Amino acid sequence: MRIAAILLAAGAGRRFDPEAPLPKQYVLLRGQPVIRHAARALLPYVDCLQPVGDPDLLREALAGLPTLPPVAGGAERQHSVRAGLDALAALPETERPDLVLVHDGARPWVPPEVIRGVIAALDTAKGAIPAVRVADTLKRGDTRDMIAGTVSRDQLWRAQTPQGFHFGLLHALHGASADGAATDDALLLERAGHDVALVPGTEDNIKLTYAEDLVRLERLMDGQLLPRAGTGYDVHAFEDGRKLILCGIDVPHTRGLAGHSDADVGIHALCDAIYGALAEGDIGRHFPPSDNEWKDADSARFLVHAGERIRARGGFLTSADVTLVCERPKIGPHAEAMRARLADLLQVDIGTISVKATTSERLGFTGREEGIACIATVMLMVP
Repeated sequence: MRIAAILLAAGAGRRFDPEAPLPKQYVLLRGQPVIRHAARALLPYVDCLQPVGDPDLLREALAGLPTLPPVAGGAERQHSVRAGLDALAALPETERPDLVLVHDGARPWVPPEVIRGVIAALDTAKGAIPAVRVADTLKRGDTRDMIAGTVSRDQLWRAQTPQGFHFGLLHALHGASADGAATDDALLLERAGHDVALVPGTEDNIKLTYAEDLVRLERLMDGQLLPRAGTGYDVHAFEDGRKLILCGIDVPHTRGLAGHSDADVGIHALCDAIYGALAEGDIGRHFPPSDNEWKDADSARFLVHAGERIRARGGFLTSADVTLVCERPKIGPHAEAMRARLADLLQVDIGTISVKATTSERLGFTGREEGIACIATVMLMVP
């Protein structure tokens, strides 16, 4: 049985923040877009994942993940699901799914047992949804915001996603219903008289709707992550005739640093700290100096890769402290530009990055102005 997933991201999410420059599913949650977390939760359980929404935003948010090319969404949720189903139906026959999951891109934290439960229920049902029993007393209000009655909570459930279906049936039902009024796909099966199974959902399967939901999700994720610390140390000698590149910016000086790449001692030490925290070796393992591809290379590429490795592991950077050791040039006038450049390369807030300098009191090779050393320390949160 081939399983596909449709990941919905066409909504504007105005209840989250009407002034936000991007829809809520692209808001950063612990260093990654919300929808990227949702995609990562689904991918281990499906053969293909079809994103639906703004193709440009989706390509950027899901870069590096094994998804199908994004397709544009519609004015209503039902229209977006139909677009995803049509895209899957257009696949070669051997690649078309037997089952399909439909998931909201604004639900970034789906426990594996929920996904497995939905898939297992499709052995005996045409459709299945995760849901949570309503536990609170429900009141009906009137136009004056006064209580108009009490609603029995017996047999009431709160629906979640991913919802699962037999692909051919759901595609046919969407083809026969074009009114756009279905707020979830289970409703189409209900109207057609098909049984839809209820499987246990969880309160942790939070849909990002309001700003306070982001705080709840951050707390939830923090409980699933562990701190990882790393240190990096690098040294480069001065060399005549080269530009001096430190922490990603050109620093005016009489000499540059010798090295196979641009010899950015600050970025090299920071990369080593990140790779060390991830237990993934050092910069030489990823970019060996014996490889001519990296001859005179911009070290910014190395730091971008290190940041990608953090995100690929589902983690985020909480702090980075870079200390340059040299007599000259003076680092203070350039420190803020260095912080901004490192933050940009790592895709983090500038408040995460510290850049400072010290001298060695005229002692040793740095004291004799033979070169520059750098020490970097990072703290990551990683599953």
